[in-house]
Amino acid sequence: MMAQYLALKAEAEDCLLFYRMGDFFELFFDDARIASGVLDIALTSRGEHDGEKIPMCGVPVHAATAYLQRLIKAGHRVAIAEQTETPAEAKARGGYKALVSRGIVRVVTAGTLTEEALLDARSDNWCVAIGEAAGAVALAAADVSTGRFEVIDCSIDALGAELARLGAAEVVASEASDQAAAATTLRPKQTFDSGSGETRLKTLFGVATLDGFGQFSRAGLAAAGGLIAYLEHTAKGALPFLRPPRLSQAAETMAIDAATRDSLELTCTTGGQRKGSLLDCIDRTVTGAGARLLASDLGAPLMDRAAIDARLDLVQHFHDATGQREQVRAALRALPDIGRALGRLAAGRGSPRDLGQLRDGLDGAWHLGERLAQIDAPLALLDRVAPRLRGHGALIDLLKRALVPSPPIEASDGGYIAAGYDVALDELRDTGAGGRRAIAALEAEMKAATGIATLKIRHNNVLGYHVEVPARSADPLMKPDSGFTHRQTLAGVVRFNTPALHEVAARVSQAGAHALAAEAAHLEELTAAALAHREAIAATADALARIDVAAALAERAAEGQWARPALADHPCFDVVGGRHPVVEAAVAKSGDRFVANDCTLTPDSRLWLVTGPNMGGKSTFLRQNALIAVLAQTGSYVPATKATLGMVDRLFSRVGASDNLARGRSTFMVEMVETAAILAQATPNSFVILDEVGRGTSTYDGLAIAWAVVEAIHEDNRCRCLFATHYHELTRLAERCEALTLHHVRAREWKGELVLLHELSTGPADRSYGLAVARLAGMPPATVARAKAVLAKLEAGRAKTGGLAAGLDDLPLFAAAQVAEEETCDAIRAEVESLDVDALTPREALDTLYRLKALAREG
Repeated sequence: MMAQYLALKAEAEDCLLFYRMGDFFELFFDDARIASGVLDIALTSRGEHDGEKIPMCGVPVHAATAYLQRLIKAGHRVAIAEQTETPAEAKARGGYKALVSRGIVRVVTAGTLTEEALLDARSDNWCVAIGEAAGAVALAAADVSTGRFEVIDCSIDALGAELARLGAAEVVASEASDQAAAATTLRPKQTFDSGSGETRLKTLFGVATLDGFGQFSRAGLAAAGGLIAYLEHTAKGALPFLRPPRLSQAAETMAIDAATRDSLELTCTTGGQRKGSLLDCIDRTVTGAGARLLASDLGAPLMDRAAIDARLDLVQHFHDATGQREQVRAALRALPDIGRALGRLAAGRGSPRDLGQLRDGLDGAWHLGERLAQIDAPLALLDRVAPRLRGHGALIDLLKRALVPSPPIEASDGGYIAAGYDVALDELRDTGAGGRRAIAALEAEMKAATGIATLKIRHNNVLGYHVEVPARSADPLMKPDSGFTHRQTLAGVVRFNTPALHEVAARVSQAGAHALAAEAAHLEELTAAALAHREAIAATADALARIDVAAALAERAAEGQWARPALADHPCFDVVGGRHPVVEAAVAKSGDRFVANDCTLTPDSRLWLVTGPNMGGKSTFLRQNALIAVLAQTGSYVPATKATLGMVDRLFSRVGASDNLARGRSTFMVEMVETAAILAQATPNSFVILDEVGRGTSTYDGLAIAWAVVEAIHEDNRCRCLFATHYHELTRLAERCEALTLHHVRAREWKGELVLLHELSTGPADRSYGLAVARLAGMPPATVARAKAVLAKLEAGRAKTGGLAAGLDDLPLFAAAQVAEEETCDAIRAEVESLDVDALTPREALDTLYRLKALAREG
């Protein structure tokens, strides 16, 4: 057995090997050590190898899916080795001691999952291959759970952005690739050859030429070939369902690099959670397919203005037609996920329930199509997708006749073919039912004949049907002339057989086996009938998802009083009453009101320099406008009173940064890398938000870098840009840069407390309010007072000599007494400034004097 295991383990390469032994999948050696740690199961041993005990652990076959989920989530791949013959077949082949043959039937990886329990219903599951040829790069991406297949040509610079957009569950590349990252699955170089890729595509789709799909680049063919070869490898020849590839260029969508996606938290937060992201905030879809499509749309905002307007037209229709929107959403909510049900059937892992889901989903789609056909409005997108809903009549009728209303997941027990569909099957079922009635009658006869009231006829998988009596009542049945044949003695019961029971049991078992075989044959026929229409079924699934997304965005727009954006051909950006959707939702939960702000970027004012205190709302203002651009080109209404936007070809956000120590980059280094990418790639049609550039180094260095970056964006990139900073010296650039204007978030101090207004106003901020924010954050009063003294010296020195640190030499060291005195003076000053002298009564004035004197005495 271990020789067979080791041979299969060599075939499995770096995968964990699930080796089928009876009702368990067993793991040995290092696989067992790894799995026991990840799964928190006992590590035992079995036999010896090279003089040492063999580590072993195992999981039950019936619960394997749950364990697979944990292993895949932990980053492992698992090869499944199943028995390829029965013990009886092995015995007939090689005698009593013959080893049952086993083979790897599937390799389970993060990017090749189809099981419902292993997938997130609301997220795509992309497996992506990187192809290279003649210095060019392309990606091939497949979601085998639904059959989606894309080939994307992109530049090497855009490769990271495309991978971030797809959010691939698994990335595959040639072992000779220069683009492979640490977590990439490496495959043989020859599988990424463009010539073999073309051959694989032709074979897969049964065509003599690929011209019908579009013009593939050599890199695209290499990527597609590598991906198909990998899917064949993991499925062990039974390639999962793939639809004809959709060819696209990275330039067809707004370019958003990985750093910007993380910064804006488009589909997940910086902590990797969906909750708290823009997607989570806007998602009102009622189907899994709709949620997946919305995430895909949000990750790839369009550059085609006509396509965006077509989406917006449909959203507007559902927004305005409230009653119809509610009806459509109610109908969609009742539909199963037919796309993934089809994927499981095509992968050979389908169940009767998947066929039932196709039946119910296609039938519901038909009725929804009938309702939508009554809409009399010029909606190009609806005209394109609605006809895909009304079809499959013959298949729906077949599945309605063939299947019971609620088919089971497991096919092994039968019971999923409806009565009346197959007369012969009905007869077998009647025979089985009659046999069971005969068994019940036989049990009653035996009780009467033997006088043993506790006699039972039972069934198990080892003995089949048998008679069971308590041990104390078994003696009369043990006599040779009793008519009973002894089969088994246990602690409390004894089991027997009789010729009559054997005859009836054989009839029941035979009828049951034939019925199961007949149902299995029907399951195969029905699956083949469904798969004959898989392209059309997949198109219906896409249409349902698109309608769900449009209705959901309309729901969100109505809920938040959002506005339809107007798109322009020139690079403008005019937002009235803009809000940050995620922050607004969070603020609303606390009972507060979000303060909306306008943003108008024109050729004469395309670069806004925004100053103001920390926590004043600068970062929120920057991000909300970037999110508005994303939502608009996604085809969504936007959180604003009004918005007119020019198309954005590239979106960049450098708002905050973190260390990437694994790659040898500090926070400041990460900031500089991201800023350099912006300066190298931003065009006049781009939209850029920058916050606190240069704050990670010395004041003079940081100021110089920020100054140069502002000038570069203004003079070279000439893009629309919001630049937030605490370097007030930068406001002098407004005198030299004609398209730069000054703005600030408003704040004021009242009775010694900082009041953040979160309102944007023109002109520079009068100061940074840093000490006030420190006080607001809970910094000890003594430290705040000391900082105030240092600040006074710094400002006095700079006023005299222009040197930032001038005047510090004669500043006394931190002393508690001095700090307490300064703090007392501040308290007295704040008290005096808050007085309304004219409103004081004589008694109140006297009380105030006493209070001020007490403050001085305490100091």
